[in-house]
Amino acid sequence: MSTNTLEMEKARPRFDDQLKGRVAIVTGAASGLGKAIAVALANEGVAVIVNDVDKENGVDVARSIAAAGGDAVFQFGDVSDVKDVKGLIRTAIDRYTRIDILVNNAGLQHIAPITEFTVEKWNHLIGVMLTGPFLTTKYAFPHMRAQRKGRIINMGSTQSLVSAEFKAAYVSAKHGLLGLTKVTALEGAPHNITAVAVCPCFVRTPLAEKQIAGQAKYHGMTEQEVVEKIMTAPAALKRLLEPEEVAALVVYLSTDVAQCMTGSAVPIDCGWTAR
Repeated sequence: MSTNTLEMEKARPRFDDQLKGRVAIVTGAASGLGKAIAVALANEGVAVIVNDVDKENGVDVARSIAAAGGDAVFQFGDVSDVKDVKGLIRTAIDRYTRIDILVNNAGLQHIAPITEFTVEKWNHLIGVMLTGPFLTTKYAFPHMRAQRKGRIINMGSTQSLVSAEFKAAYVSAKHGLLGLTKVTALEGAPHNITAVAVCPCFVRTPLAEKQIAGQAKYHGMTEQEVVEKIMTAPAALKRLLEPEEVAALVVYLSTDVAQCMTGSAVPIDCGWTAR
């Protein structure tokens, strides 16, 4: 092996075991993207608190992680509820004594013109996707500050960066989440707490699959045509993201080598925002 090759080998980042023994909270982890993130972190040796309002599927995720040799526990909770969030943080501290990684992933969608968008739906979406991350950050922050380390990863969207019709609450929440990420990065920096917003395009989840089937029926198209001509029309790559692709990015952002990405919006969007 040449000297140059040896130097390259030494310079190459090593992620093996870097996250082993750390503790993560993943909200909205009972299915879809949250589940993939929880599993990916557990595969790296991270103990995971699986949070969701879907108790049945959330318990199944935690059990499947444990059955595969990982460490996971389910904690029921609505992230827009202060009492539930305090209980979630308390579970992490009581069981593991620390919180190293917080992934704010819980989310939902509602589509309607502004004039028909009910106040109740607006408050629900904003509560889960903006107030929720504020609350989890607020109550996890003191523990991260005390241990002088923390990684906060907020699951934004391409619609943290661009907009779309009929999604007033979703777009507003995702734009607001990017602002919260930047404030958290500035306040966290003196304590070695970082914050990043991951901004994916459409991800192949059960929710997305339902939308595809519905659009196909409505427009008289095949599901593949819906993906290419409607859902991913602005993107360079005409496909959905797989949950595991986004989860792999979250794992990287949880490592120490990603520290200086704090305050960033990180697109993983098939070229959606390249135009």
